[in-house]
Amino acid sequence: MSGSEFGLAAVYRVIKKAGADRVGDDAAIELRTELEEIGMQIAKQAVELAAHAGRKTVKPSDIKLATKAVLRQ
Repeated sequence: MSGSEFGLAAVYRVIKKAGADRVGDDAAIELRTELEEIGMQIAKQAVELAAHAGRKTVKPSDIKLATKAVLRQ
């Protein structure tokens, strides 16, 4: 996956911090893919919220509301 926004090393660290002793390459790649997909959904929702409020700037509150909406689905 060459066009990834997240570095694979960071994904390994996240899984390790969650308590894994060992992390398979395929598991790290899959988590990265899922995180990017969820992150894109949150970002799109946050942009819509900012636009609805008449702003071009996405604020932390937009991200928080978008995260709640996306994760509720």
